[in-house]
Amino acid sequence: MEVSPNLSKSAKELRAGTWAAIASYGMWGLFPIYWKQITDIDAVHILCHRVLWSALFLLLVMQITGLAKQLIPIFKNWRSLISVIVCAILITINWGTYIWAVNAGRVTESSLGYYITPLLSICLGSLFFKEKLDSWATTAVIFATIGVAIAAFMIGKIPWVSLSLATSFSIYGVIKKKVGLDALAGLTAETITATPFVLIWLLWAQQFGWGYFFGPGAKSVIFLTVAGPVTAIPLLAFAYAAIRIPLQRIGFIQYLSPTFQLVLGIMVYGEKMTPPMLLAFSTVVAAVVIYLASRKWVAAKRH
Repeated sequence: MEVSPNLSKSAKELRAGTWAAIASYGMWGLFPIYWKQITDIDAVHILCHRVLWSALFLLLVMQITGLAKQLIPIFKNWRSLISVIVCAILITINWGTYIWAVNAGRVTESSLGYYITPLLSICLGSLFFKEKLDSWATTAVIFATIGVAIAAFMIGKIPWVSLSLATSFSIYGVIKKKVGLDALAGLTAETITATPFVLIWLLWAQQFGWGYFFGPGAKSVIFLTVAGPVTAIPLLAFAYAAIRIPLQRIGFIQYLSPTFQLVLGIMVYGEKMTPPMLLAFSTVVAAVVIYLASRKWVAAKRH
């Protein structure tokens, strides 16, 4: 049977989008390897360089692709400008917490945060976008919440790394969805907004002799500068995938990232899984399995 050109093209785009999603989440999952190369630099310096070089790299990409003009309406509109400022704060908190966690030997805690993120996003979707929360999704969210709460009680403190990562990124996603800015233009605007502040801080640090950029070691300079492309490339791959494959497929693929982080934390960096953390992981992963396994059944029931 002859395959129609449109169907063939659609299948190719679906396959290309799937591989792009796998590449983006795979790269995000392997980020700890990159940040571990510069553990001698404090997290604030790394964060500032990440913002600065991301802004420059993204601006270059937008200029080359002819999309730079998309930035003008963002900064002219008060609603989009306020959302960009809030998003810049949230993504800075998220990036900074993640970098600090990796370099402080808390990769497993960061991976737990990114397991929690989709479940928290489900709740926020119900709250802000009136997305219906079916009984299976509700069960998954309650199960994960109880597990994390019991783990926190056992530890004697709130797992702030995991919750900070999950909360900041989930709220970031809500604002992005509310405003509806293009992914590339939005992130470029956010990094541009934060750049003056990080640049002032970096120049001040350099002036007083505790900056890293013009030090004797070339390794630090290279890794700090390359932080821009390292940040932007997975995002560009994700943006490519998001318009070519269903969100349900992205939902499955996104768990590559925290899974890679978990394996790296335990198998490569020798982090210990304490009983409370094991409980938290077990309940959150079980909640994720409940949610994902129920999607086909829920979809079939609705139709």
